[in-house]
Amino acid sequence: MGKMENIGTIQLQTERLILRLLTTKDAQQMFDHWASDPKVTKYLTWKPYPTVKDVENNLSEYQKNYIDPDYFFWGIEEQATQQLIGTISASVADKNTQTAEIGYCIGQNWWNNGYTSEALEKVIGYLFEYNDFKRIEAVHDADNPASGKVMQKAGMTYEGMTHQRLVNNRGIVDGVYYAILKKDYKRRKTNNT
Repeated sequence: MGKMENIGTIQLQTERLILRLLTTKDAQQMFDHWASDPKVTKYLTWKPYPTVKDVENNLSEYQKNYIDPDYFFWGIEEQATQQLIGTISASVADKNTQTAEIGYCIGQNWWNNGYTSEALEKVIGYLFEYNDFKRIEAVHDADNPASGKVMQKAGMTYEGMTHQRLVNNRGIVDGVYYAILKKDYKRRKTNNT
């Protein structure tokens, strides 16, 4: 109990995407494509970045964290254009239950293409197959059902709603919870092949 063996962030690939480690060189694309956009951050906990320099400063912090095997933070790159279109991350929510919590965001220009669920599905597989997780969960603002659809498409199951429990840029909001267990992931994988 409590001792987890994780690998941390490594490059992953899907049909259309490369999930890769971020560097300070990504600051401009990140700023232009989503990090400065209030529409993207509306339902998130962080505010839009005022300058590219701010993004760069944050990226240099993120880079230092990559040595930590419990740190999972990817840039989502579109293979066809080599453009950076968003991020997806996971954190250890509870070591005893071996639970990870996932968060993601993607630039407006790439919404409704199934990119986010493609990335999420890949990350779920990586966390279960190569790291020590038994449960993966995520939460979204009840007024942002599109995020819930992403979770459903990636095989996560609705677990319930908490009223006025989540804080984001809109204030105190209702949170909708999704999760997937390793055993259900394995069953789903067997049925899909």
